[in-house]
Amino acid sequence: MKAVLSTLKFIVVFLFVSLLSNCTHSPKGFNPIHGFTPQANSQLEAFFIKTQVETGRKVAVFDGDGTVLGQTPHYLADECMYMYAKKKPEKKPELLVEMGKIRNVSMRYVQGRVEYLAGESVTFLRDMGEKCFNQHYSKKIFEPSRRLIQVLKQHGFEVWVVTGSPQVLYQQFLAKQLDIPIINVVGVKSVVRGGIVTGEMVPPIPQDHGKKEAIETFIQEQPLFVAGNSRGDKEMIEYSRGLRMIVNPDEHVAPDQKQSIADYAKSENWLIVRIRDVPEPGFPSISSKAFGIRINKTRDVKSD
Repeated sequence: MKAVLSTLKFIVVFLFVSLLSNCTHSPKGFNPIHGFTPQANSQLEAFFIKTQVETGRKVAVFDGDGTVLGQTPHYLADECMYMYAKKKPEKKPELLVEMGKIRNVSMRYVQGRVEYLAGESVTFLRDMGEKCFNQHYSKKIFEPSRRLIQVLKQHGFEVWVVTGSPQVLYQQFLAKQLDIPIINVVGVKSVVRGGIVTGEMVPPIPQDHGKKEAIETFIQEQPLFVAGNSRGDKEMIEYSRGLRMIVNPDEHVAPDQKQSIADYAKSENWLIVRIRDVPEPGFPSISSKAFGIRINKTRDVKSD
């Protein structure tokens, strides 16, 4: 009889521990993200429920400028570079003249940034990017995006940033601000020799279709979630095998397009969010005032 009672006691304890363990590892809940509409939060909640059963790597990829970081009136990469250039007028003036004549979202311009910064150390450029962020962009991290990144990590996602800006300039401050590994910030890479950044770029260049190729090459996993903000992120966003998100999509129809990226996103049922992005008071705007670089559009809307 004692043996039977002992066995029953063991079974009861086992079942209780198993039940407790299951409760401890039950699917995480989802708290709506402040700044996103109820509809957006509903889509996100459904996404997290669906991906809880995923096995293997769960990857989420964000663009940088305009997606996690405000870009008005200028990209940090431009303002930082031109602030540096103003202090060193003797450095590669012919390259700056060439860059001033082309669109600052073109492949050649993106490459030009790296060519201009070549010759400095990795440490110097990482610190320069962080200093520029602290001085002029510290309030421009999009809080809804930051919170979404936190939730993704809580649900077991690897979070990456893929940007068309110079990698060494963005790695340090973005890794700290988003609490992700520094190697998870992928930008335009260049060969480093003896700690010095060269002008030799490592393909693929993460701009336009190159962003998708950068994911395939450097992350090597098809993402479950991708977020961007412009036509230049289209191929990357479409590479997501799960949720596709776009921030502040442009309503303008480009000359080589039949519809705006905003209309395209609607037709493809992407998650569309709006986040306020306006210039900070006292912003120096060296990019436009001293070098004639175009001013990015202001998004003077309240976060939904």
